Amino acid sequence: MSTPADHGHSEACCNVPPIVASGYELKGAYKTVGGIKTYSTGPDDATKGIIYVHDIFGFTDQSLQGADILSVTNKHQNYKVLMPDWFDGAPAPLDVFPPDNQDKMDRLMGFLGKNPPTITAGKLPAYVKAASESFPAIKSWGVVGFCWGGKVVSLVTSSAENPFAAGAECHPAMVDPKDATGIKVPLVMLASKEEPPADVEAFEKALTVPHHVETFSDQLHGWMAARADLTDERIKSEYVRGYKTVVEFFAKHV
Repeated sequence: MSTPADHGHSEACCNVPPIVASGYELKGAYKTVGGIKTYSTGPDDATKGIIYVHDIFGFTDQSLQGADILSVTNKHQNYKVLMPDWFDGAPAPLDVFPPDNQDKMDRLMGFLGKNPPTITAGKLPAYVKAASESFPAIKSWGVVGFCWGGKVVSLVTSSAENPFAAGAECHPAMVDPKDATGIKVPLVMLASKEEPPADVEAFEKALTVPHHVETFSDQLHGWMAARADLTDERIKSEYVRGYKTVVEFFAKHV
């Protein structure tokens, strides 16, 4: 069974910086890596890196702040975190979610039809190779995906070309237990109350690698990314706890 959200985690390695609800100032900068516009944060001489696969809404303040959090929260190991723009400047508009009418559903499905997770998963091995050339100090990579990006993580970590030492899926979309059987590296999955519990449970049971699966049972799909309302203290605290959980998992496995 998934771990309930009120279970605690060790804070030995964690020191999350203050969270800003609005007007966030970036700690990193945009660069071109592997021919793709990329938000880059964390020290250039880091020996470990994380690829951040954002949700369908692209470069939002909540996601960019999340990337910055991942880069510095482990006081014993800073990471170079890279967030590529897989949508080439054309993310989905925020107003398509939730898709509670036909127009929103049509626009969402149109976007997903142009941007299936399989295409991005197929591009990641080459992107990691380019990133390793840009940041040669990095010897090990992790990958974290949000919503749509969670499916990308399932696909790339189960591929023959998987370049990652560990993966993380946060409020993942399209949870399929069949994906879990092929995943080759340690994985952490943080589900919201909106992922089907039966699918999350079956996914966990199908994993054959070290893993941590936890359901944040009072959080909406998207609470760690673009849909995070950081003015709400409960969402803000679970946003922080979600990122800390990922960092602690990566501290053991990346």
